[in-house]
Amino acid sequence: MADQPMVWVDDGLVPLDRAAVSPLDHGVTVGDGIFETIQIVRDEPFAAARHLARLRRSAAGLGLEGLPDDGELRQAMAAVIGANRVRVGRLRLTVTGGVSPLGSDRGDSGLSVLIATAELPAWEASTPVITVPWWRNEHSAVAGLKTTSYAENVVALAYAHSRGGSEAIFANTAGELCEGTGSNVFVVHEGRLCTPPLASGCLAGITRELVCELVEVEEVALPLAALASAAEAFLTSSTRDVQSIRLLDGLALPAFPGPRTREAAAAFAALMAHDLDP
Repeated sequence: MADQPMVWVDDGLVPLDRAAVSPLDHGVTVGDGIFETIQIVRDEPFAAARHLARLRRSAAGLGLEGLPDDGELRQAMAAVIGANRVRVGRLRLTVTGGVSPLGSDRGDSGLSVLIATAELPAWEASTPVITVPWWRNEHSAVAGLKTTSYAENVVALAYAHSRGGSEAIFANTAGELCEGTGSNVFVVHEGRLCTPPLASGCLAGITRELVCELVEVEEVALPLAALASAAEAFLTSSTRDVQSIRLLDGLALPAFPGPRTREAAAAFAALMAHDLDP
C-alpha cells in the first residue's frame, strides 16, 4: 500500500486526507447509493465485468441515471489500485445520488463516484455464525440490490459479534434461509449442495454466481432450520471467497470444512489462479 492513501472522488485522484463529500450528498443523508466490493488480485480487480454488470442492475433498480461507462470505471479503479500500489486487497466502488435537497427527492447535480482501497480481512478457514431475530424483506423495493442502506446490516453484525460470530444470518419473511450481512450461504441438505434462490431476497453475490457455475448446486428455498441440520455449510463473498461454517449459534456443524465445501473452495481458487475476469 502507498504511504499516502489515494482515493477517487468524482473525476480524479485525491489524497485521502483531502477527500470531501458534501453534507447534502444523497448517499449521506438518505442512503441513496449503490456499491461494489471487489477483491484485488495480482494488481487487478477480480471479476470486474460481473461486478460492473451488477452495479448497473443496482443503478437501474434505484433509478440512478448517468452512471459512467464501464471503460471509465475500469480506468478509475486501475488508477486507484496503481496509486496505492495494491497487489492484494479490496476495492470499494460507491455511487450515490449526488448533492440533493434534504429529504427523499433527488437533485440534478449528477452522481457522486467514490473509489477506495483497503487491506483484505484476515479470515479464518472456518467461522462461527449467528442467526438474528430480524428478517430480510424479499418483497422490498430494493430486495436484491446492493445499496448503501446498510444500517440493518450494521445492527445485525454487531448482534452477531456480541455473541461470538463473524457473520449474522437472516431468514426472510417466509422463514426461509436467506443470506448473511455481506455473504451468501450454502448448505448440504439431504445430500445436495443447496443455496437460497434469488427470489428469497438474497443478493446475487458474484462469488455465489461463480460457485454455482463451477460445482453442482441446487437453488432451492429451505427453512432456516435447514442450516442447523446441515451436514456442512459455507459462506461466499468477494472477500471471504469460500469459507466453511464451523459453529451455528454456538453449536458445531458435523463437518467443517466438509467435502462439498472443499470441492467448492478448490474450484474457486483454481479459477482465480488462471482467470481474473471470468
